[in-house]
Amino acid sequence: MSELTLTVLRLGLLIVIWLFVLAIVSVLRADLLGTRVTTRRTERAKAKPSREAAQPPEPVRPKRATLVVTEGSLRGTTLSLGQAAVLIGRGADCTLVLDDEYASTKHVRITANPAGDGWVVEDLQSTNGTVLGREKLTTPAPFEPGTPLRIGKTVLELRR
Repeated sequence: MSELTLTVLRLGLLIVIWLFVLAIVSVLRADLLGTRVTTRRTERAKAKPSREAAQPPEPVRPKRATLVVTEGSLRGTTLSLGQAAVLIGRGADCTLVLDDEYASTKHVRITANPAGDGWVVEDLQSTNGTVLGREKLTTPAPFEPGTPLRIGKTVLELRR
């Protein structure tokens, strides 16, 4: 082989090694610093409906309730529940972003019961599971006020 070919191979190998080192540093940095939490607006401006549009019948709505964090790093945080589904986990796109290493990116979803008389909690195939009361969630279950919902080290409670 020529001297030029050997030099190009050495430089190529050096570049690959540095890319590998930078990838390791990036992963370590993400593990040490955790997920970046961003501030989001909770209410969006509502568009005015046109006068000509027919109004659909209003769906049955459950009574207003509040989700309260009773244990964990976000203790004291409250979140009002309405018709929209609430997604809880470590992901930045979640409604309630947990700073808990035992929570999955998208851990739990809380939705209004289709019958309109409460809320339903559903585990989204999380790694460490979710405990409602004293039982591990395997299927969607009714979320009653006062029942603790444990996600890793974080405990949530539904209050009316």
